[in-house]
Amino acid sequence: MTGFAAMEECAVLVEDGLIADVFSQKRFLKRRFGPGTAAIDVEGAFIVPGFIDTHIHGTGGCGTDDGSAESVIEMSRILTQYGVTAFNPTLYPSQAPEMLRAAANIASAMGKEQGARIMGLHMEGPFLSPWKLGIQKPETLQPVNLEFMEELWNAAGGRIVNMTVAPEIKGMHELALYCIKKGIILQAGHTDAKYENMLEGMQAGILHSTHLFNAMSKLDHRNLNAVGAVLVHPEMSCEIIADGCHVHPDLFKLLQRDKPIDKIVLVTDSLRPTEQAEGPFYANGEEVVFHDGLFHRKSDNVIAGSALTMIRGVQNLVGFGFSPEDAVKTASFNPAQVMRYNNQGAIVPGRLADLAVFDRDFTIRLVMIGGRIVRNLF
Repeated sequence: MTGFAAMEECAVLVEDGLIADVFSQKRFLKRRFGPGTAAIDVEGAFIVPGFIDTHIHGTGGCGTDDGSAESVIEMSRILTQYGVTAFNPTLYPSQAPEMLRAAANIASAMGKEQGARIMGLHMEGPFLSPWKLGIQKPETLQPVNLEFMEELWNAAGGRIVNMTVAPEIKGMHELALYCIKKGIILQAGHTDAKYENMLEGMQAGILHSTHLFNAMSKLDHRNLNAVGAVLVHPEMSCEIIADGCHVHPDLFKLLQRDKPIDKIVLVTDSLRPTEQAEGPFYANGEEVVFHDGLFHRKSDNVIAGSALTMIRGVQNLVGFGFSPEDAVKTASFNPAQVMRYNNQGAIVPGRLADLAVFDRDFTIRLVMIGGRIVRNLF
């Protein structure tokens, strides 16, 4: 698999951090390379564009919860184990001063990472529905406030990439226009929107959705609500958590039938204790426990989030009926397109050499970021 289409018996040439060429076996055998060219035989494994996780709170005991640059930098290093070459660290809403500090600190980590690229911040709130909280805290939510939005933007140094919002909230149209000017991708999520609210949001440019089926108004035969709007309108793209727990595996058959493949974006929405060896475990300042394949808030058993990794998500999608090519596409090309990362997500000449290699057991064997090998098991 090399990018837009799968190739067998191929080779990828990397020069100066970029993909310089992609060869068929026949053309590769005819090509002469300079004496300084190093070759890696991947032994029949799959070469794919590096995975891009656009919704992730943490992993391996590190994450955004503590609002520190150091934790996100370490998270960047850990993520390469799972084929991730770029990610959007995701912040829960918090009290205004704390949220501004966290945005500033995490944005300051950009450019200092040694592992996966920090592309920019995903703000999961604070303009969300109190009726679809999930693990969000009601006291941290706000009505739409453009002055605070400007403060957030400035605190993050203009490095907010995407933001989850509830389209039904008063003032959302004005917020959407502000975000369009700043280049922020708005996502419908943690929303109790009716169908008409979703249509209004789409008209204002809210064309992506956060963890489809979860924390949003469900499909009803008399009002499509949020879930129905995402399924019915092909222009809407959607995140999906493919752990087999957040969404029943058979629903992926419906998703494949009703959504263009280019509009499906695999995310983990994983929490800081994902792959953490020992507890206690915490997320968004509260203790969580792991059972039935999910993290749950200990105090009331509310689902808190996922323990998914991107490579496991790709493997699950294949198990749910996706072709390997389409599964990889949801983890690489599609998020790059939705987030407008135009130099990533495909193995074509001129794009960044952000690559992952995994074998038929879905074990990550090699990861390259900008032409630099950060993981090599060959």
